[in-house]
Amino acid sequence: SLILGTSITISSNHWIMAWAGLEINTLAILPLIAQSHHPRAIEAATKYFLTQAAASTLMLFSSMTNAWYTGQWDIAQLTHPTSCLILTSAIAMKLGLVPFHFWFPEVLQGSPLTTGLLLSTIMKFPPMTLFYMTSHSLNPTLLTCMAVSSAALGGWMGLNQTQIRKILAFSSIAHLGWMTIIIAYNPKLTLLNFYLYILMTTATFLTLNTIKATKLSTLTTTWTKAPSLNAMLLLTLLSLAGLPPLTGFIPKWLIIQELTKQNMAPMATMISLLSLLGLFFYLRLAYCATITLPPHTTNHMKQWHINKPTNTSIAILTTVSTLLLPI
Repeated sequence: SLILGTSITISSNHWIMAWAGLEINTLAILPLIAQSHHPRAIEAATKYFLTQAAASTLMLFSSMTNAWYTGQWDIAQLTHPTSCLILTSAIAMKLGLVPFHFWFPEVLQGSPLTTGLLLSTIMKFPPMTLFYMTSHSLNPTLLTCMAVSSAALGGWMGLNQTQIRKILAFSSIAHLGWMTIIIAYNPKLTLLNFYLYILMTTATFLTLNTIKATKLSTLTTTWTKAPSLNAMLLLTLLSLAGLPPLTGFIPKWLIIQELTKQNMAPMATMISLLSLLGLFFYLRLAYCATITLPPHTTNHMKQWHINKPTNTSIAILTTVSTLLLPI
């Protein structure tokens, strides 16, 4: 159902079809979130359902307003200004952009790591597609404001977290800020940024799933479990932070270049400085994963070395998410 909903949305031309795909998607991911029957998982599923239902309704409302004024149900021809504004807020709710970001860290914290991976990658794909298809008629000022505030809040709120899933949720919000700032000027860069973000996040989540770490305190003891994997996790995290020679630097570089072409150098400077906040908490994750050695203040047992070889997909993903730019 997840694949079906996603493919319906990304291949549709009619607003109603896009809406139907998003609804199928929402309903398909709910059992995956609530599958552990833990109260927190149930709470996360409820929050997710409410926000996504509201966002879908808003999207339907904006497209109906547009159809009412222009008689046009085509996604690419959304022209009425009011419906453009409503659609922007609906998609922001779907993606978790500021100021509609509060549900995302909570939902990610309540769901298991694999579901968290689905939520932060595949579930952002249909709204991103709609964003891409309507990008030419959306309001650039609104998008820029939302983007800068997303980068800011994603950075600031991630600083104080100890739960890895919440840190990854805030990093996702910051990355979405980078994608949104450029969508009105060069949507292809948004897609590039999105694909590379999916790549690096998938690598991170799968690594964390292999070493079964959900808190920073457990991450400090995992270096004995799979030493080479942890070393690669360090590089993947730095790549997510967007440090040069690594993959994550490509989108930042191109986006800053495009923004300066559009005479938006102050915005580019601002969002670059805000990504330093993100760098701080990625460095903290990396520090906990690879650099911290015992004796600890926390009295954890050292974990057993994993004997089975690392999953091939993780190997490929981590390599690609660090070495794409040098290559």
